[in-house]
Amino acid sequence: MASAVERTDDLVREYLIYRGFTSTLKHLDSEIKADKEKGFRVDKIIDQLQQLIQSFDLTGLKEYWAYLDRRLFSRLEDVYRPTVNKLRTSLYRFYLIHTVQMKNTEKTQEFFLKQVLELQAQPEWRDWFALPFIPAPEQNPSFSPYFSRQWADTFLVSLHNFLSVLFQSSPQPVLLSFDSEVQRIKTVQEENEELRQMLFALQGEWRQKRDEEMVHHKLPPYVQHMDRLGDTELDLVSSQRNVNMTTPSRNFFSTFLPQTRRAPGKPAPGPQSSPWKDPAVTQSAKAKDLPSAKDLKMLTVSTATVDLTTGHSRQRRQHDHEKERKELFKAKPHSEKKTDSDPDAQTEALPDQTDSTNQTRVCEVGGASVEQPFIKLSQEEYGEHHSSIMHCRVDCSGRRVASLDVDGVVKVWAFNPIMQTKATIMSKSPLLSLEWAAKPDRLLLLGSGVGTVKLYDTEAKKSLYEMSIDDVHPRILSLACSPSGTSFVCAAAAQAAHSGVATEGDARVSAPVSGQLLLWDTKTVKQQLQFALEPGPVAINCTAFNHNGNLLVTGAADGMIRLFDMQRYESALSWKAHDGEVYSVEFSYDENTVFSIGEDGKFVQWNIHRCGVKQSEYSLTQDAVGPFVLSGYSGYKQVQVPRGRLFAFDSEGQHVLTCSSSGGVIYRLNKADAGLESVLSLGGHKAPVVTVDWCSAMDCGTCLTASMDGKIKLSTLLAQKP
Repeated sequence: MASAVERTDDLVREYLIYRGFTSTLKHLDSEIKADKEKGFRVDKIIDQLQQLIQSFDLTGLKEYWAYLDRRLFSRLEDVYRPTVNKLRTSLYRFYLIHTVQMKNTEKTQEFFLKQVLELQAQPEWRDWFALPFIPAPEQNPSFSPYFSRQWADTFLVSLHNFLSVLFQSSPQPVLLSFDSEVQRIKTVQEENEELRQMLFALQGEWRQKRDEEMVHHKLPPYVQHMDRLGDTELDLVSSQRNVNMTTPSRNFFSTFLPQTRRAPGKPAPGPQSSPWKDPAVTQSAKAKDLPSAKDLKMLTVSTATVDLTTGHSRQRRQHDHEKERKELFKAKPHSEKKTDSDPDAQTEALPDQTDSTNQTRVCEVGGASVEQPFIKLSQEEYGEHHSSIMHCRVDCSGRRVASLDVDGVVKVWAFNPIMQTKATIMSKSPLLSLEWAAKPDRLLLLGSGVGTVKLYDTEAKKSLYEMSIDDVHPRILSLACSPSGTSFVCAAAAQAAHSGVATEGDARVSAPVSGQLLLWDTKTVKQQLQFALEPGPVAINCTAFNHNGNLLVTGAADGMIRLFDMQRYESALSWKAHDGEVYSVEFSYDENTVFSIGEDGKFVQWNIHRCGVKQSEYSLTQDAVGPFVLSGYSGYKQVQVPRGRLFAFDSEGQHVLTCSSSGGVIYRLNKADAGLESVLSLGGHKAPVVTVDWCSAMDCGTCLTASMDGKIKLSTLLAQKP
């Protein structure tokens, strides 16, 4: 406890110096010097008692013991009162023995004169009143034990132990539990590291065992002639596919592969080795079972009914089969080099696909096995929204998620240990943006479409303040809170002809919308300044700070990226980045570059030390960039303009998570000439994903993918470290 008190005192001093409370600091230091409890250090208390005894200060000794009795001993239960009385009696006897040993008879007689009224009624002091009149008390059998060194040491150790136990068992303020919490967290982290190492070891053993048992199957010859499959074969393929619907993660080729592993070169015995029937045998079998004329008439009627009901289903099966056949036989770069004459050379090793947990996968690249960088441990769904998601963000601690839909409903929810909604925010005005505050992380900034920003406390579940931004630019398109927590940036824009959700036929406004970029102070809740936007005021779609808040990057509707110096509050760099609007911008892991996604479908990495210089450029599909389209009934199509984050990086900045039509896709960032390399498809969505986020607070990273049907998928990944 003494160490915790000392550390807390140092932290309080540091805080007072930081706040400039010098007078409070002086009072604190003076009171600490005069502290009679000595910072709960037992050795200091024992030293103080011995010092009073050695200086023959009986009055000070009595006052100090009375202070300890009033401050500490009085809080004990009555069962400990005899122990306290025995310690006080031993302390007085220790003082008396010291006066006799120092031959200070005056102090000995003074003790009995001052204490006679208090001690004469106590039986244990009856013989001690004769002590001043005994010539050699150290030789008297009644007093000789008290003059030994052993008795003095035993008394001091007993008093020391009693005070130590008292301090340890007494209730402590929450602030003093800081050290114990730090130690507990450190212990938990060490245990987590040990468990992670055990997991990697077990995973390596499993991978080695699987490689030993892996058998590469050859495709049956009839798969090469799938173009000539008839209706009977299509029905066979469809029935086999329906049987395997219970295992959706199996590869489509597994439909044609043997269900049991056989040794190479040994054909299956019996007539079941081939699924196709011999035409001659079929015709002879039909001749034997030829129906009568009456049965034929009834069969004709039933066949006509069946043909009417199954005609559409057969066409649909043919269409599905043709689509799968085209996907399966797409030529790969490394397979085009193989000759068609040798069927054995065309056989390729297929990776085993496991269930939806996506355990470790191994792919063949040039004959060498490449280990996937992530394992998808689980995927959960949050389905409390009833309309398309606009924003979905994890807070700084990785404990809570805030999601906003196009109806203006905000959900604050937690996913650890269970998925649970913590707060629901219903706003009278439409909401367009949200952002978590950095300090404290329980606060949430909400930008509306009527020129206001609301500060909401997610724990107290109430709005703390509502700031009016600008009536001319009422749409709050983007919010970014400084990592220091003292300020936030607000991007406001004028009203536009189109909204975030429209029909496919709606026309986009070609001219950039007017807007402004403002800096607000979170403590005073006042606007600090307005940034100058060159060449003119334009709507800012996205904003992002670097790790310390010294730099701010923005992407605008005019296709420009602007980099602001937040120490001078001025624009440092600006360049034309995209043809069309800039939808999303982020700093790279080392913060020497900036990544951006624009309306032109380009994913570009820019060097911030060389204005307008591309370090790499990648092309993305419309599913990853937007506008996002969701087909509805009667040909109606819902179109959503990107509002939230379109990409997010992992903890080391080597992989990026993007949107797609059926779930998030993780790519490995390579050089520009190598392009993006897809390493993992999260899947799980039935509608286009419109915004993503990646929380890497722990080894098990959490990927959030939100779609237009209001569903949010939470995928837990485990990074496989080399």
